Amino acid sequence: MNRPTSLLTLYYDGGCPVCTREIGFYQHRRGAERITWINLAQCEDAALGSDLSREAAFARLHARRPDGQLVSGAQAFASLWQALPAFRLAGRIAALPGMVHGLEWGYRRFLKVRRLWRKEAGACPLPDNTRFK
Repeated sequence: MNRPTSLLTLYYDGGCPVCTREIGFYQHRRGAERITWINLAQCEDAALGSDLSREAAFARLHARRPDGQLVSGAQAFASLWQALPAFRLAGRIAALPGMVHGLEWGYRRFLKVRRLWRKEAGACPLPDNTRFK
């Protein structure tokens, strides 16, 4: 039997307990088997593709859409939600221009405290020069 075509590739920080718990929640939802989940704390650089550096990948959530387009932050969450049947409507709403900007604002605030929750052992450090608006 052939594996279903991937709807999305999601790059997440497996060294962040909050991130890992949230991704685990999504991985147990219907449709998750059609998403390729890349744990940045355990993957090779080749898994990132030529347009995503490890530093950028660790700085924020990234998703690669089936057409190859790389999105991050709130757009990555909207893409993830659209790929999961139970969250599809939320994903469509989140992708609306006004909504995605509001969600991005909130996500950037989360990123400022996320660094405090990261596990140090076995995880790549977050870049010190990451700036958030």
